[in-house]
Amino acid sequence: MTTAIATDEDLTLIRRLGLAAFVEATTLATLLLVAVPLKHAMGYSIATRIMGPVHGAAFVVYAWCVIATASGGGDWTRRDLTRLIVDAFISFGGFANASLLRRKEAAAAVRTGQR
Repeated sequence: MTTAIATDEDLTLIRRLGLAAFVEATTLATLLLVAVPLKHAMGYSIATRIMGPVHGAAFVVYAWCVIATASGGGDWTRRDLTRLIVDAFISFGGFANASLLRRKEAAAAVRTGQR
């Protein structure tokens, strides 16, 4: 029984991490592809003043989700965790982690019997 509960929690944490990674990467894309050009090409500095903190908050949530997921257990290797952390500092790294997170989610779903 305890194992099923733990894997349900793992599945929830992985899904939350996937969502946080997507939001973090999307806010970065919006910042770089929309807000920065608006600031420099058209003089709308408000765009970066809005999107900068939004992306910053999304980054902090992503970092928290990585820590929560790693500390929650599961079958995370050092390589997986290093990839999640390093990709957070690379542009659009959140999108690059989608395949890893899908594999982890599928494995956790099999363990819980949800697939």
